[in-house]
Amino acid sequence: MKIGQHEIGKGRTYFIAEIGNNHNGSMERAIQLIDQAFAAGADAVKFQMRHLDQIYRQRTLRKDGEDLGTEYVLDLLLRFELSIDQHRELADYCRSKGALYLCTPWDGRSVEVLESMGVPAYKVASADLTNLPLLDRLAQTGKPLILSTGMSTPDEVRATAAFLNKRNVQFAMLHCNSTYPAPLHDINLKWIDRLREIHPLVGYSGHERGINVSLAAVALGASIIERHFTLDRGMEGPDHAASLTFPELARLIEGIREIEEALGDGQVRVVSQGEMINRENLGKSLVAATALTKGTVLTPDNVKVRSPGQGLSPQRYEELLGRTLQHDMAEEDFFYPSDLRDTRVEPRPYKFARPWGVPVRYHDFAEYNARIQPDVWEFHLSYSDMELNPADFLQGSHPGDFVVHAPELFAGSRLMDLASPDESYRRESLRETQRVIDITRGLKRFFPRTKRPLIVANIGGFTMDEPLPANVIQSYYERFAGSLAELDLDGVELIPQTMAPFPWHFGGQRYQNLFVKIEEIVEWCQRLKLRMCYDVSHSALTCNHLNYDFYQFSQLVAPWTAHLHLGDAKGLNGEGLQVGEGTIDFDRLGAILRQGCPDASFIPEIWQGHKNSGEGFWIAMERLEGRL
Repeated sequence: MKIGQHEIGKGRTYFIAEIGNNHNGSMERAIQLIDQAFAAGADAVKFQMRHLDQIYRQRTLRKDGEDLGTEYVLDLLLRFELSIDQHRELADYCRSKGALYLCTPWDGRSVEVLESMGVPAYKVASADLTNLPLLDRLAQTGKPLILSTGMSTPDEVRATAAFLNKRNVQFAMLHCNSTYPAPLHDINLKWIDRLREIHPLVGYSGHERGINVSLAAVALGASIIERHFTLDRGMEGPDHAASLTFPELARLIEGIREIEEALGDGQVRVVSQGEMINRENLGKSLVAATALTKGTVLTPDNVKVRSPGQGLSPQRYEELLGRTLQHDMAEEDFFYPSDLRDTRVEPRPYKFARPWGVPVRYHDFAEYNARIQPDVWEFHLSYSDMELNPADFLQGSHPGDFVVHAPELFAGSRLMDLASPDESYRRESLRETQRVIDITRGLKRFFPRTKRPLIVANIGGFTMDEPLPANVIQSYYERFAGSLAELDLDGVELIPQTMAPFPWHFGGQRYQNLFVKIEEIVEWCQRLKLRMCYDVSHSALTCNHLNYDFYQFSQLVAPWTAHLHLGDAKGLNGEGLQVGEGTIDFDRLGAILRQGCPDASFIPEIWQGHKNSGEGFWIAMERLEGRL
């Protein structure tokens, strides 16, 4: 069912902040509660409306011999109820804030008033779950209903569900224990599963202390959570003691959103990007037990299992045995899935309207150089590569240009961070970055055609547990600007890389804060006269996370783009996928890039594309040809 713009039961938990009578009759307090509820992330606030003469017997209203408990409740209601005009004012205030006002009518006359106010849905209190005349009147409105089931037996819940189903009402039922606060041992949260057998759309209305039970309800599939909310749990009134304060409410809603993200759809077990990274590092592969020649029929003596997990899985061991090897192998070379086929993809001269290249390391340059002549070589340096002598691997001069990709990680498991607020850390990053610049200048002698080589860099600005607040990010950019001014960049050009919001560091997720959002990228490119390396896979993940239009993002970043990393992407973590295996329309992207940055060079940035002599790169080039 739908309430306002929210589809209930579609995966996102609908959160109702129940203000009820916790305003204690004060409009000022009611508005303060509204503001805090929506600041905490609530989807709706809810009040209660009663016409006491429609609810209580006249002798009860006269306090003619009623029980003390009833007298106490009635006394509070008489003092704390808001007028109809005050409810209208609160509903108008919510609308002015783009927020949703809901209300529980306790009688038929209140339904009439709320209908005149255009309330989009109705909450039914536990006390009225069995009030069929009131439910019949609510059914006639055609509005969705949310019913709490506290104080009712399973048979009563079934009877009301049948009553509403017969009238084709859209409704949800909330598990509830109607004591204030509710003892944990009485809540019986697993009843949610039984309630779902009575009616499929279920939620939880909690009156317990704290937030943990409500979080557990979300994990059990509650599509609606309702919690009472107060400014002060010590105030007079029955609901305050069972209510949350603002910090608790904010933590609860934040926790609900995290649980939703973690639950997934439960349909398919997919190995995540982070797991794949760890699998590559920690897993096992089938490798050649000795040097092997093309034409060898593989036997157990030819194959052994070793880490890392970058080659063919040991689970395919029996498939490999008996195959005829299609190429020579050195001892401990990986076997790959292509060794289970009779052919494999090989590079060829590609035709593009812009300079194209491939990523390489020093140690595999000779192998690639013997097979292909790109316009651009992009050298991906590790911190250990920085200790090597390039002349041992490059030897002589070569046609074409080159780009350097600076290490993200330096010795001692230190991530480069030119924006760090830790001054000693920033200065260490400066020293290491300057070393990369000096190495890049030294590489020019091997590629005399290259006049001002580009250095692709991840410049830092990461955090461990949460993203940086918006008001803090500016200071990080300013520190990066200071670092840029301190570097000797003579003869080279440093180009930051567009970043994904959730990078993988040390086998786990972190938060990236700089050069992620397009408005910040454009602003700081203008201010610092920078050009960018546009990593389309990174930025596609950013757009998915922030609900940007990826192609509008591409149009805005293209004029600032000096170099491109091209790979496909999917979801929030599906980075560097093979072209055609994600969600990017490369024909549409190519048209944007031809107009916005026609001279920018590119490489295929395919995760583990270098494996099996660059097989992933060659597949990408085949699929990109004619599109850029």
